[in-house]
Amino acid sequence: MAIARLLCAFCAFFPLYADAALNVDLSSRASIKSAAKLIAQNLMSYYHGDEPGQTPGILPGPPPAGDYYWWEGGALWGTMIDYWSSTSDDTYNPRTIQSLIFQSNTPSDNYMPPNWTASLGNDDQGFWGMSALLAAELKFQNPPRTAPQWLTLAQGVFNTQAHRWDTTYCGGGLRWQIPLSNNGYNYKNSISNAIFFNMAARLARYTGNSTYAEWAARSWDWTAQKEHGGVGYIDERWNIFDGAHVETNCTDVNRAQFSYTAAIFLQGAGFMWDFSGKNLPVGGKLEVNGRPIERKEGDWGAQALWETRLLALANRTMGIFFPGGIMTEVSCELPDRVQCTTDMLSFKGYVHRFLAQTAQIAPPVRDIIMPVLRTSARGMAKSCTAQGVCGFRWNTGKYDGHTGAGQQMNALGALIGLLVDKGGNLPVTNSTGGTSRGDAGAGGNPSDQAIGELAELGDKDRAGAAILTGVVLLSWLVVLGWMVSGINEGPKWVDEKALLFDKESQTSGKRPVETIMGNMKSVSFDTSGTRSADIRRPMSIV
Repeated sequence: MAIARLLCAFCAFFPLYADAALNVDLSSRASIKSAAKLIAQNLMSYYHGDEPGQTPGILPGPPPAGDYYWWEGGALWGTMIDYWSSTSDDTYNPRTIQSLIFQSNTPSDNYMPPNWTASLGNDDQGFWGMSALLAAELKFQNPPRTAPQWLTLAQGVFNTQAHRWDTTYCGGGLRWQIPLSNNGYNYKNSISNAIFFNMAARLARYTGNSTYAEWAARSWDWTAQKEHGGVGYIDERWNIFDGAHVETNCTDVNRAQFSYTAAIFLQGAGFMWDFSGKNLPVGGKLEVNGRPIERKEGDWGAQALWETRLLALANRTMGIFFPGGIMTEVSCELPDRVQCTTDMLSFKGYVHRFLAQTAQIAPPVRDIIMPVLRTSARGMAKSCTAQGVCGFRWNTGKYDGHTGAGQQMNALGALIGLLVDKGGNLPVTNSTGGTSRGDAGAGGNPSDQAIGELAELGDKDRAGAAILTGVVLLSWLVVLGWMVSGINEGPKWVDEKALLFDKESQTSGKRPVETIMGNMKSVSFDTSGTRSADIRRPMSIV
């Protein structure tokens, strides 16, 4: 590891060292795995949490102690789980297990460790939860029986966030920050709600419990187009904007766009497509509100709806964030300069990984996604040295000397995406080989939630009807009992009204898909109104 660190430092100061690009044949699984191993070694050279006196699970930071915030540690371990699954290299598994357990906040099991709660966002917590859920889906080595299990940790995160669903302002949604005192508490952003949607969709598929699917549908509908009753973070052209403030009833939408938000929504939609198809087959009869229904060939059933959303969002995402077929963080990676924060420097890897899994689990979008990911990976390879040290820009055809853990995760994510497409492991469920034990009541006591107001959910939020009081303790006990009661139920589906924006607006037999490749205008950020701890996230302007 010391040698790898020296190589990274040497390349940063002596770009001539990088004349030779990464030696990888992107058509060969063996060659991709070999290159991934080299890049993973350099990535893990940034991690010191297993050294004496250091904190397990986190990258060096937060500033001024180091460049990285707590959430990026969670993203790192998700990357390493995907790396293990794609390559069978278990070198880093002990560190991954130690890290995900150490930061889990046992016994609450909700990734709200006391050292970080003062600056905790729903998106921060959610990244750790998504990594734990990935471990369950890919049958990653289970922790010791005395430790919290992967599925339990994911459910703990989901439960705490479901408890924070706030209908008092903007009709629903999660706030960005969790503590009331934080600058950003009054901002409801798309990334927090994307992660909540994503986890709900994936938990639905893994457990077979449609309660999670109902939460996913509610979350999507809240985020969606205004003409369909949402706040308009997703517009009619399938752009996904950053967020808005509760003081304006979420009408002052910040139109900045970030790649990982789109990818997380897209992945969740892919899981909903898969779940709805398996749980509402053509000709199958299921109960909705106690009423038997039957889906017939050619109708606008649930899977057709999610396929429409998938196709539209996939086309738009590839058009915005892959100009010329190469991944670009358009909000901060400008033609003449890079003005990305440390957080933003890591988004490309998540996008490649999440989109590849979307293509794997939802074949209707595979031909939209994978050709572009392959082109983008070729650009990535040219941005790396022969020693596997990678820069940030992938569209220049050369190494730019801009290195870091995020850049290494980006490169590794691009290679992982190709391996997923070349026979990667399909995410399992608890009925197709999943072994992780869950706890539908995980998450801890209400006092752990650090929320402000919790409004009642109205009748239109049928799936949340059990939460009928603003008294926090009673609300928490009811929602946990409700989740536990449904965990072993057989397949069922939700009322179509919870899924469709407006049934009359759907055109029978046609999918409203548009392919738009227009250029985005650059976005600048004013962080003058933020406290210093929030400058890490200019993607959420507060």
